[in-house]
Amino acid sequence: MARISDWLIDPADTQERTVEKLLTVTEVLMRQVEQASGERGAAYEQFRRAALLEDRVRQRTRDLEYALRLLGETNGRLAAAKQTAERAQRDLANAIEAVQEGFALFDEADTLRLYNSRFCRDMPDVRQSLRAGMPFSEYVELVSLSAALALPPGQARRDWVAARMQRHHDRQVFNVALAGDRWLQVSAQRINGGGTVMFQTDVTDIIRLERIERGKMLDDQARIIRATLEHINQGVCVFDAGLRLVGWNQRLAQLLDVPAAVLRQGTGFDSLHRRFGHDSVYDEHLSFEALSVWAHGNGPRPPLSFEIRRPSGVILDGFAQETPEGGFVISFSDVTRERLAVQAMLRANASLEARVAARTLDLEAALADAERANASRVRFVAAASHDLLQPLSAAKLFVASVRDDAQNPQTRSPLEKALNALVSVEGILHALLDISRLEVGESAVEVVPVRLAPLLAQLTDEFAPVAAGKGLRLTILPCRLTVVSDPAYLRRILQNLIGNAIRYTRTGRVLVGPRRIGGNVRIEVHDTGPGIAREDQQAIFREFHRLDGSASASEGMGLGLAIVERACALLNHRLSLASEPGRGTSFSVEMGLVASRALHPDVMAAIADEPRDGSNRIALLVGSDPDLRRDIGLLLERRAIAVWEVGSGEEALALLDEIGIVPDFYLVDHESDHQSGTGMRCVETVLALRDRHGDRPTCILTADPACGTWAVGIGCMRKPVDAAALDAFLASVASMPARP
Repeated sequence: MARISDWLIDPADTQERTVEKLLTVTEVLMRQVEQASGERGAAYEQFRRAALLEDRVRQRTRDLEYALRLLGETNGRLAAAKQTAERAQRDLANAIEAVQEGFALFDEADTLRLYNSRFCRDMPDVRQSLRAGMPFSEYVELVSLSAALALPPGQARRDWVAARMQRHHDRQVFNVALAGDRWLQVSAQRINGGGTVMFQTDVTDIIRLERIERGKMLDDQARIIRATLEHINQGVCVFDAGLRLVGWNQRLAQLLDVPAAVLRQGTGFDSLHRRFGHDSVYDEHLSFEALSVWAHGNGPRPPLSFEIRRPSGVILDGFAQETPEGGFVISFSDVTRERLAVQAMLRANASLEARVAARTLDLEAALADAERANASRVRFVAAASHDLLQPLSAAKLFVASVRDDAQNPQTRSPLEKALNALVSVEGILHALLDISRLEVGESAVEVVPVRLAPLLAQLTDEFAPVAAGKGLRLTILPCRLTVVSDPAYLRRILQNLIGNAIRYTRTGRVLVGPRRIGGNVRIEVHDTGPGIAREDQQAIFREFHRLDGSASASEGMGLGLAIVERACALLNHRLSLASEPGRGTSFSVEMGLVASRALHPDVMAAIADEPRDGSNRIALLVGSDPDLRRDIGLLLERRAIAVWEVGSGEEALALLDEIGIVPDFYLVDHESDHQSGTGMRCVETVLALRDRHGDRPTCILTADPACGTWAVGIGCMRKPVDAAALDAFLASVASMPARP
């Protein structure tokens, strides 16, 4: 049950209503007291209760007055806020109305909320149907049905509606065409909360001004293009997609010899083509009909080049190309002078060719005469040199005999100089004879395998005293390779190169060394002489050319390098020169190598000379590398030593047990320890051989830099094997008596 206090003080009542309730309660209570009967105490009790009730009513009245005062203040503030909101709404409406453009506000549900008087002002039929709460889709439908809307050509109303909805979704800025050549720019912008603000701006004046400016610009461009066409040296005509003439220049009328009255706007291509085409001669690549077919083609036209000759003799070079609009442009250039120049050049070339042919015949005859004269000269030099050699040799013998018999030193010295001069003359005659033979190609070349070892040894014996006499150090490295060459000419080539190096080197050394280059061998001759300047390196191979003009004729006439060059060319050997002034010169001759298996790297340093006597001894060679066994076996066989080759210690023991013959010494490769896997190691092999077949001279071949003594009586030899070390070991073996 609700309390009476709640009934008396109800926030929903006004102040007058609350006072009225209190007066009613007081009146009822007083009436009850006056009408009450009974004992006095009961009346007093009723009075006391009424007094208490009055106090409570008075307190509640004060509370009610305070609540009413607060309510009055609240109502005052609410009224002020309402006035402010109304004023703000009026200000917003005034602001929207003050916007010079059409303005509309759509909420997040695309429903129209606000708009000003300028929104859709140019569409009265849409304007009168606008209302707050209208969906955006309904608004677009009204616009599409408006009589003021000018739809784009070829676009249906439904397509325009779909495009307009898409633009609203993408928030695009676009122009809308209206009737009467008017334009409206529509801009939609999203605001906070998801709503959309739309502006409509009349841009008719702007578009019309742009159209005028664009027309002026096009007119200016047309004038510029027209002026350009008139100033170029080509005749140009432009046709549209309907094959109508839309542009040309005066040069076209001059080149085609067409009356100016024919060249007018709209002239058809066929009419113009007939005017200049029937009396023109086309080239073989294009005909009159082919050009017409190209112009009337439906598909894309490829660029076309052609040439025509006018009756006046003018030759025109034509070029036709399609334009993006479906028309085409044809240009004509006068190439009469160029074609006449080409024809004159062809005639001149024919005349020159005839003159060149006549001169060639004359030169061939002169060359034949020169070759015959040169051959006669060469034969004369060869015959004279050959005939002079015999009396020169006799003169040498007579002078040498007189020198040997002369006892007086004063007489002996001139005779010695005369003998040296005769020797020099003999060398020059031999050089002239060689040059003559090489020039006429009468040299008998015999290309055979040539061993370099004996050839280099002979050159060492020949030039070592000469170098020692000049205080030079001559080093000719040995080599056991075999090359493909002519032995006589190869010797002469190396003699001339080494002799030149010694002759022009005053101090230092001369080094001669073969170098293997793939399948070839290159023999290099290095010296520490004065060097040769780059500008002189070609001239030194000419006959009788000497860089040191102060040298005496007894030292040569400059034929050595000429002989070297011709001999290398004859033998197909590659001759190279590298030199730096002040630092020496290097000549090299490269020739083919006789096909054979390559030497093993561990025996490259052991280059054998002539075979030596091995007293028919037998060697046991143990090694897992077959190439190493073959190469070392070859060295031993050249020393008349029989070699038994085996791949492991087990094979060695089995071989000796099978044949029952004990070799004179053992050579065991240390590398077998790394390649034999679980087989016997080198020291184990030696100890097993000694234990089974007795003590023999033993040497282990190893690449270990700490090479020493492996065990008692077991020597060591470093790899690559040195010839001197091998010969020393073989000498120690030879000093021992042969064992049965």
